[in-house]
Amino acid sequence: MIIKSQKNVSCRSIVVMRISGLSVIVLLGMLGCIKAPEYPDEPELTYEGLSSNRMIQSDLNLDSTILFLSFTDGDGDVGTDTEVNLFVTDTRDDFVAARYRLPFIPVAGSNNGVSGDIQLVLFTTCCTYPNGQAPCTPSEEFPSDTVIYEIYMMDRAGNISNKVLTDPIILDCR
Repeated sequence: MIIKSQKNVSCRSIVVMRISGLSVIVLLGMLGCIKAPEYPDEPELTYEGLSSNRMIQSDLNLDSTILFLSFTDGDGDVGTDTEVNLFVTDTRDDFVAARYRLPFIPVAGSNNGVSGDIQLVLFTTCCTYPNGQAPCTPSEEFPSDTVIYEIYMMDRAGNISNKVLTDPIILDCR
């Protein structure tokens, strides 16, 4: 009787193992059917925020804030080893205040869509004054200035992303 009982336990273990193995195969098959996200071939930026919305004016990079962005690109051709491909423009005068080179992301497989996060250090800039006072000079008459940056990127195929704006950044002009 003891031997028969052990035999039944063994058969049950084999059945459970076969069902478990079949479950794993079905689960893997279902995961293989999940579609990769579909993004447009043009890069798309999303503004996520700033680490600080206040800086002290300077022309010597004495203050900074961190800009947080996220991006998607449908064909995955983001970044380069040699060219700048992310641009930050000061909306007060349309001056391109900074240019960055995003690192090369290799294209792999048939579904090449890529997404990621970008963190950039934005160094402070000078206050500009409506009365013609020289930029970056202290001013009691105009103790603060506001700057908003516009950011866009370009992929290796030359596709240009949408343009995003930062929240206003207050510059201390004193």
